[in-house]
Amino acid sequence: MHDFDQKAFRNACGMFATGITVVTTVGPDGEPIGMTVNSFTSVSLEPPLVLWNVGNHARSFALFSSAEHYAVHILHKEQEALSTHFATRGDDKFRDLDWRIGIVGSPILPDYGACFQCTMEHVYPGGDHNILVGRVVAFEDRDNQEALLFFRGKYRRLEE
Repeated sequence: MHDFDQKAFRNACGMFATGITVVTTVGPDGEPIGMTVNSFTSVSLEPPLVLWNVGNHARSFALFSSAEHYAVHILHKEQEALSTHFATRGDDKFRDLDWRIGIVGSPILPDYGACFQCTMEHVYPGGDHNILVGRVVAFEDRDNQEALLFFRGKYRRLEE
């Protein structure tokens, strides 16, 4: 097998523009947990399934991989700071945020473009990540928002 350039591979994958999400759940003591994720996608309409990936190296890997539920918040163009906040390592990312508990028990942020509340359906190993598939039990689309995008390692915005 020839040498595989992981950095070049990552850069090539960066050619695919993605949305930015914050995924939230609760830990074993009920504490809110969240992280920024750009690997979100829909899987199925019947039943309604979505998926995202969490890296084995992530501090919250075990918590998300064993969670019974989670919420996916698709961020809008004005939420770069929130994305960076949840992408940064830290203990209490919810300290200064106004949030509530959703219908499946996951923390729901007050502002987002769309939000999907999910119960865990499947967890699959995928190399240095786990692939988490959730069944959507509730969602809200605030269709007046433009998405925050990530492309070639930078935040981007849609243009007409």
